[in-house]
Amino acid sequence: MIYLADTANIEELRKLFYYFPLEGVTTNPTIIAQAGKPMSVILPELIEIVQDKMLHVQMISNKAEDMLREAKAYKAKYGLGNNYFAKIPVSEEGYRAMPMIKEAGINVTATAIFTQQQALVAARAGADWVAPYVNRLDNISSHGIEVVGNIVENIEYFGLSTKVLAASFKTVDQVHRVSMMGSHAATVNFEILERLRSHPMTDMSIEWFEKDAKGLYDIKF
Repeated sequence: MIYLADTANIEELRKLFYYFPLEGVTTNPTIIAQAGKPMSVILPELIEIVQDKMLHVQMISNKAEDMLREAKAYKAKYGLGNNYFAKIPVSEEGYRAMPMIKEAGINVTATAIFTQQQALVAARAGADWVAPYVNRLDNISSHGIEVVGNIVENIEYFGLSTKVLAASFKTVDQVHRVSMMGSHAATVNFEILERLRSHPMTDMSIEWFEKDAKGLYDIKF
């Protein structure tokens, strides 16, 4: 499973890209609002940080033709390449827009997925990635991890090229469990990415190493 950062906070991204093996960044209108900057400002900053990694940008238009125009406008204005993915919600107009955007040579990530069937329909419509929301399902007494597993199983069973990008996490354990379900990727916020890479016993071990090494590591470098 690969990791993406689910944030548009530039300082958070700079820190994460410094050490974490991220494969890209995902955004949505809520994330953009939290960053407190308009798209005209935030998008060039994200492109500079992401470089050749994946950049998933959500379309805000309601009609399929407008989604297509919006996706093409971002691609043309900022010279985006094959690492650019237009995020399309799985609405009636969204399903209609997916093959149109694919025909225009732009990658598609289907988002706001809550069921296995929504994901399968999106895959049939040409989506490169499908993004099920894990924690939001858990919050309504559903089973987000199980839905991710069902989607992965369907994709493998039918031999589809679509991949699963699990989203919406509140705990490290949720990320762990979707990885065990075979999710191809997870997009995770800054706080949880920081938590999942660390452990107090690791910090203690490093302290012990440094203490025990004193006076013994005498080779110059």
